[in-house]
Amino acid sequence: MSQAEITMGHSGLTAGPAFSVPAKKMAMWLFIIADTATFAACLVAYGFIRNATPNWPRPFHSITNVALMTLILVTSSLTMLLGIRSAKAGDKVGAFRWTMITSVGGIIFALLHIREWLALIGEGMTLFKNPWGTGLFGAAFFSITGLHLTHVTAGVIALIVVGIRYKGGRYNADDLEILGLYWHFVDMVWMFVVPLVYLLNLAH
Repeated sequence: MSQAEITMGHSGLTAGPAFSVPAKKMAMWLFIIADTATFAACLVAYGFIRNATPNWPRPFHSITNVALMTLILVTSSLTMLLGIRSAKAGDKVGAFRWTMITSVGGIIFALLHIREWLALIGEGMTLFKNPWGTGLFGAAFFSITGLHLTHVTAGVIALIVVGIRYKGGRYNADDLEILGLYWHFVDMVWMFVVPLVYLLNLAH
């Protein structure tokens, strides 16, 4: 036995992989990587379709709603961070509270999004047609924003379930941190959706 091994044994240290990652966290990172490719493919395809269509609609007259949605989603990332920080500090009550506040932010975002959809549908926009130009706009808009809204909805459900189980002692701070990775990813994707789908389609 080498002197280094003897020293480690006396100090109570155990050797392990230099860059080990817990299995659950690795699974989340792999999911995020795969999902990033999915969103990237959708946005690139959208860009090609938009550039190839001369009469692409510009139906948005204001950024008020999308700005409010963005503010709520960005704020929810902050509350998620506060929840994780509280959990790591051993403040279970605070961690649960911030996690639930994050889920409320996600619910408000989803409701604002659905209200926007209903307003556009009321103006005659569907997956296949709209009163402003090519029907491809409706298909692209509902597909991209619908995919993101699905992720937000799944995230809200996960926040509530994991938060309740964390409060009951079945989950720990690491589980909240892993869920936080997903939530931050959803927020980051929205930062690409806003300029490409909304800001570039503002009415002149």
